[in-house]
Amino acid sequence: MKSSSKNKSNFVKYIIWLWVLFLVFLAGSGIFFYGIANEWFGEMPSFSDLENPQTNLASEVYSADKELLGAYYVENRSNSHYSDLSPDLVNALLAIEDIRFTEHSGIDLKALFRVAWGVTTGNSKGGGSTLTQQLAKNLFPRGQNLSNTKLIIRKFQEWVTAIKLEHNYSKQEIIAMYLNTVPFGSHSFGIKSAALTFFNKSPDSLSLEEAALMAGVVNAPTWYSPVRNPERALKRRNLVLQQMMTYGFIKQDVYESVIQKPIDMSSYGIMDHNSGQATYFREFLRGELHKWAATHFKADGKPYDIYKDGLKIYTTINSKMQRYAEEAIREHLGGDLQPNFYAHWKHHSYAPFVFPDQDIATEVDKIMTQAMKRSDRYRYMKKAGASNDEIAQAFRMPVRMRVFSWRGNVDTIMTPMDSIRYYKFFLMASMMSVESKTGFVRTYVGGNDYRFFQYDHVTQSRRQVGSTFKPFLYTLAMQEGEYTPCYKVPNISYSVQLFDGTYWEPKNSSDERLGEEVTLKWALANSNNWISAYLIKRFSPESVIQMARKMGVTSPIDAVPAIALGTPDLTLYEMVGAMNTFANKGVYIKPIFVTKIEDKHGNIIERFVAEKNEALDEITAYKMIELMKGVVEEGTARRLQFKYGLTNPIAGKTGTTQNQSDGWFMGITPDLTTGVWVGAEDRSVHFRTITMGQGANMALPIFGIFMQKVYADRSLHISQGEFDRPLSDVSLDFDCDRYDKLNRNSTKARNKANEDEF
Repeated sequence: MKSSSKNKSNFVKYIIWLWVLFLVFLAGSGIFFYGIANEWFGEMPSFSDLENPQTNLASEVYSADKELLGAYYVENRSNSHYSDLSPDLVNALLAIEDIRFTEHSGIDLKALFRVAWGVTTGNSKGGGSTLTQQLAKNLFPRGQNLSNTKLIIRKFQEWVTAIKLEHNYSKQEIIAMYLNTVPFGSHSFGIKSAALTFFNKSPDSLSLEEAALMAGVVNAPTWYSPVRNPERALKRRNLVLQQMMTYGFIKQDVYESVIQKPIDMSSYGIMDHNSGQATYFREFLRGELHKWAATHFKADGKPYDIYKDGLKIYTTINSKMQRYAEEAIREHLGGDLQPNFYAHWKHHSYAPFVFPDQDIATEVDKIMTQAMKRSDRYRYMKKAGASNDEIAQAFRMPVRMRVFSWRGNVDTIMTPMDSIRYYKFFLMASMMSVESKTGFVRTYVGGNDYRFFQYDHVTQSRRQVGSTFKPFLYTLAMQEGEYTPCYKVPNISYSVQLFDGTYWEPKNSSDERLGEEVTLKWALANSNNWISAYLIKRFSPESVIQMARKMGVTSPIDAVPAIALGTPDLTLYEMVGAMNTFANKGVYIKPIFVTKIEDKHGNIIERFVAEKNEALDEITAYKMIELMKGVVEEGTARRLQFKYGLTNPIAGKTGTTQNQSDGWFMGITPDLTTGVWVGAEDRSVHFRTITMGQGANMALPIFGIFMQKVYADRSLHISQGEFDRPLSDVSLDFDCDRYDKLNRNSTKARNKANEDEF
């Protein structure tokens, strides 16, 4: 009896203790989770952090026609909204990662019990983390060395964060946030960057098999990388497709069809700073954005960071025109000019350098040594403490390298010194186009290939401009009431006295119409140096420089009579902006590259407006257009009509510098002003004949090919019509041919392109 009573008493105590322990556990758990939620055990992501996770967002650069040109980033990460995701992508993700996503509230207890049972029985079938938990995990700092205790606390913190996410965001928002935070490999973070990297698509354009591959990669980006491990990636993709079939997202016949498809990586390409479209422009823009960011601040008082703040930069570049410009350079240089240059220098021991015979060995050695010392290889060896002899020996040792070729990059073996000589052979080209009325820069090509030639010949390089400078001088004449395009001047030699008492007397490259009276239109069309000397005598170098300044030229210019022939070194950027003044009725517009910048939320931070000033009156500008049309109709740029079929109104000017080191062409149409420069990086590298080295042969063809492509693309709406005449009456006769024919005695064939030097 006593024993029975005692057992009953013990049982009651046992039950009480169980309840006490349970209540203590319950209270402790409540306090523990309360403490986690209130950051007793460390910081938790705030609601602001949940909506704006502290990830480095790439700043994206867009063309005027809304094409993504490139990005500046630490991590190549861009955000997408749920509406930007393809249904196949969402279904694939749920099928492989969290099929009960729509049923749980952040923590899937059923999955947790399944994992616990699997661990107990040794029959584990996958993890128990939900998509929401994985997102929560991504919101905490990575790479921390946590103790076991802190790891346990961190896991509970992630649970609490997952519940917060579910309470504050819709399921669709959570999926989008998840896909924006996960890495996909190949330096791409977030689905938008990944889709672009792997397939050159937006997330909403992914096919079923592409979506399945992306969903499969998420679990282990390196392990399932289609680039590094294509067989493993294929099996993973097919597993995702199988899961999609199992859960009813796709039918069996679709599954059986799609798993037969190989992984197509033909569009794969890591978006970096050295590849893609408009690389020179993007690098130029990076410098401009750094200056802008230093003076523009976020709400927290910190300056914007173009690598982390997810800015959207909307540029004036037209992606189609940009592509046509790059193609035109490739077609002319790669298909014609560079092969001719090789043939021109074949069997010459000191090719491609031009120096007097007595100096050539010494001068070439100087150039090669200087180029060696500028190379990365030299700087690395010097920094590592290598002696000059060791460096010289290393530069004579053959090594494997990849070199540029117009037919495609070539893997080869050569000495570093031979590679320097190899690259010295290449002629470079640059090109820039602006929209006449707005000043919007539509194309910007700074060189042949940014991966191999990183010097920008649009804005960095100042080169002698040759006869393309003559329009500044002729503009002065057209402003004077005495001069008109048909004003006649004797075609004889003129000299100008210098300050030291000596005389400057230029030469002509042609004796055409020697001693005749010629019109100013004919003189500019044929780039006659004597008539330029005549004009510089009547004006002054200082007045020409002043005119150039009004038209946007800022580079230093020596006030000497020779500027009439084009001795100044200017940038292509300056020349295009200046020549556009004629097309824009005398108003200079500083070329503009960006229209607006937005923050990562789409709020406009700043809009940009072009700077303008009236450089010359509308009638003078129109006179210059008519003068420069003569260059194309009957002068040094005639091949635009008979070779490229560009018979519509075009004003232009060719330019060739002394020794043919630089070839230029400036082309003006009612809607577009374009400048092209061609030359080698070293001025001692050039053609030895003016026939091959003149601007009409080196630079003009690029303009011709470009405009053919532009006019063929009707979506660009580039006019082939006439230039607008001034609203005020222009009672001038621009048909100067009838005056010239009265006393023309030249027997030169009219269909031969004139040579243009200076």
